[in-house]
Amino acid sequence: MATAVKQHPYQQWVDLANRRLGGQVLSCNDDFFAEMENLVKASEPVFITDKYTDRGKWMDGWESRRKRLKTLPNGELEDGFDWAVIKLGAQGRLRGFNVCTRFFAGNAPQQVKIEGCLSRQAPDDSTSWQTLVERQDVQPDSDNYVDCDNDGVYSHLRVTMFPDGGIARLRAYGQAEMDSDWRLPGEPIDLAYVKNGARPLECSDMFFSDMGNLIMPGRGVNMGDGWETKRRRGGRDSDWMIIKLACRGNVAKVLVDTAHFKGNFPDGFALFGIDSAQSEPDEQADWQPIITRQPLTADAEHFYREEVLTAQQCFTHIKVVMYPDGGISRLRVFGYPDQELQA
Repeated sequence: MATAVKQHPYQQWVDLANRRLGGQVLSCNDDFFAEMENLVKASEPVFITDKYTDRGKWMDGWESRRKRLKTLPNGELEDGFDWAVIKLGAQGRLRGFNVCTRFFAGNAPQQVKIEGCLSRQAPDDSTSWQTLVERQDVQPDSDNYVDCDNDGVYSHLRVTMFPDGGIARLRAYGQAEMDSDWRLPGEPIDLAYVKNGARPLECSDMFFSDMGNLIMPGRGVNMGDGWETKRRRGGRDSDWMIIKLACRGNVAKVLVDTAHFKGNFPDGFALFGIDSAQSEPDEQADWQPIITRQPLTADAEHFYREEVLTAQQCFTHIKVVMYPDGGISRLRVFGYPDQELQA
């Protein structure tokens, strides 16, 4: 069995448009053949040969009807296009996109353009959009990876395809930006939460499931919705993952959830931290113990407060270690941003 985790150019960034984070497709001008909501589905697109609807071939994506272009008085053809507006699951800074046209072989668009805006309300006709990806060609039945050089913070996207066709998924990779207006005064935050801006950097192994699951919203829905490594045979006595925290802050209490891991939960775990604002640390960095090795049990939430050794210190990164291997569903690391500790 090969690893289920697919590598791509933005592996260290988070898909902010993903339905799992709360991404939504708010509107489009045409989804005659396949629903706009498919654009942000967490699952990979599939193709079912003999599946049809009363409108035509069933496709796992967003597909508009064929445009019949009109000839303008000057003899030029009218430029057809279709658009969809997406609300990101968390506002953030975008690093790249995947305009995935998988299985759209004879019905993919020729070109796409992506724009963004920052808004607390749903965009309307008065919204000012910023261009994130200029109009460019895309390949059919492919993953089309496109860099984003704009460093602004965005909450919504508008993807436009020319002249028509289908897109299976739109992935918008970046780092979430914490919405400080949502916090109450003095409220602790989960520094390891993806929607606050945390992101996984690297791990020793993610054979069965992606390391990014560890910091996702909610509890895991099944055993595949966590971070699970292969069974260790000699060599290292543990598996590890490094997480860049949402911001520099202290660690006051921790939750480790082994939901759904019953015959493959780790025997124990430990938590380490480092204050490294200038560079991304690796496994061999000078990690400081935050919580020494603690036992874990199957399919349960484990809470740690008294066990925290460094509640007054600040960290930029943490390393979670599980002994010897297995799966953890979620990790929550609660604390305060460093500016609030100094106030």
